[in-house]
Amino acid sequence: MSSGSVIRSITQVGTSEPFELQVARGQIPGHRFVHRQARVPQMSNNTTGTVWDVSDTLYPWSAWDTAGTITITRADAADANKNVIVSGLDADYNPVSTTIALTNASGNTSSTVFKRLDLIRMNGTSTNVGDITVLKGATTVGKIVAGVGQSLKGTYTVPAGFTAYLTQGVMTIQNGADATGTFYYRVSGDRFLIGHTFEVASAEYHYGFTCPFAVPEKSDIDVRVSVRTNNALVTAAYDMILIKNQGGL
Repeated sequence: MSSGSVIRSITQVGTSEPFELQVARGQIPGHRFVHRQARVPQMSNNTTGTVWDVSDTLYPWSAWDTAGTITITRADAADANKNVIVSGLDADYNPVSTTIALTNASGNTSSTVFKRLDLIRMNGTSTNVGDITVLKGATTVGKIVAGVGQSLKGTYTVPAGFTAYLTQGVMTIQNGADATGTFYYRVSGDRFLIGHTFEVASAEYHYGFTCPFAVPEKSDIDVRVSVRTNNALVTAAYDMILIKNQGGL
């Protein structure tokens, strides 16, 4: 192929291509694809918790009752001066992101104000040697487990001006264990409701929504698991398409 050749999409020559591919390529205004992946290192027997980087714990949503700054701490001196990218939502539920350098052994505080925390990841070519913890006040609201390089958190908050349409979800549990999984959501700070519940045992549970499940703007999502046997490692993932609300396109 010559250097002057142009690679064209089939949509650019007048035919069609799958809707999902068009969304992924940014060809449809007001549409975004979101993939969430989560893992809890070990959920104890007869315990219910959120599928995130902290075992045996429900996500502390009350820490976000008011917007504020966050503090990031490192557990290993080998992570000194590394940069962490933190993404979330601001006080108006609009996306915001900042980079924080781990220069202080006692922790580094952001100048950016957050109302919700989304993704935390290491910036650069090296991963984290020890645990990286994000605090809101004295409460742990995010974590990067040693050696992983990013958070794996089953929570999500829909940004202002968008509706999330959940298309599919999956959960796995280690061999020999079984549990009940539950997809929770709450609208505008109301109580959490059950959007979908299921059983998973020594295998993968997968569910595709025939009609996508709609979650309004500023709603919180929390995937939880109740483990019955084997102090299990559990993973979860779900896919959504964010669509700008009518009038905002």
